[in-house]
Amino acid sequence: MRIKNVVFSLVLLCSLNTVNAAPLKVGMVTDVGGVNDQSFNQSAWEGLQKTKKELGIKVSYQESKQDADYPANLETLYDAKNDLIWGIGFKMADAILIAAKQNPKQKYAVIDYSYGTKTPANVIGVMFKVEEGSFLAGYIAAKMSKTGTIGFIGGMSVPIIHSFQYGFKAGAKFANKKINIIEQFAESFTDAAKGKAIANQMIGKGADVVFHAAGAVGDGVIEAVKEKNKMAVGVDRDQNYLAPKNVITSSMKRVDSAIFNVVADLNKGTFKGGTTIEYGLKDGAVDIAPTTSKMVPAVLLEEVAKIKKQIIDGKIKVPSTEKNFVSFAKTVK
Repeated sequence: MRIKNVVFSLVLLCSLNTVNAAPLKVGMVTDVGGVNDQSFNQSAWEGLQKTKKELGIKVSYQESKQDADYPANLETLYDAKNDLIWGIGFKMADAILIAAKQNPKQKYAVIDYSYGTKTPANVIGVMFKVEEGSFLAGYIAAKMSKTGTIGFIGGMSVPIIHSFQYGFKAGAKFANKKINIIEQFAESFTDAAKGKAIANQMIGKGADVVFHAAGAVGDGVIEAVKEKNKMAVGVDRDQNYLAPKNVITSSMKRVDSAIFNVVADLNKGTFKGGTTIEYGLKDGAVDIAPTTSKMVPAVLLEEVAKIKKQIIDGKIKVPSTEKNFVSFAKTVK
């Protein structure tokens, strides 16, 4: 009888410990765009807020005003004893790596960066095949253009932005081999005024559709397009709400979904440290925006759906670099 009582007591104790287990704490450090950048920082925060609502996770963020803020912000979240700390954006890769080596028992994750075979065991890299969604957006842009000239504005000339750029260009060329594409980098992810100035220059040169992959710089791009009654392609999130009559589609990158998935796994006791998780069209993590359906003719949407399937099936290999784009362009008829 005493043995039964002991067993019962142990079971009861384990049950109480499970019930009273403290919820996970997860924090994120934003890039300089902040949580209201209408882009991937905001999407990341929305993903964390979803984990709070659906999983009971305790969430917080530290906002970076400049690159120099990254180390201190990471340390603040470490001192707060977060179970997982996110770095939002490739610019945080070095700071995350240093912090991960200094704190080998702390779990970290970074958006838009892969350390490859050198990924520390306490770090997850998350990458997106943004070129795939951008291909569809480029196809739409070229088909919707009336002037035969479209524009691309990138934030900075870095690999992740090149993936947007060459995916977009490839899709545009796939739609119209003779399409004219004007390209420029703002060398910023925050200067909306510069984005507006560049967009106005492109519009002056005949561009009637402009795609930006430039964070908050894109606010200025969309403002210019709205004022001149031209068309825009948004990025990262569905940006149609910024100019409902002008943003015809957006190349979406579901940072929110990726963050939710990684946190949900951790909540179940799984952390894929030392690896890079890559999301694409087949995962639903990149795509064109839902509002595209109200801005684009049904016939064109049918074409896009077929192209999307071809990409998922591997029949169309979308380029993410200049070299691969040049090779791809040679195959376009």
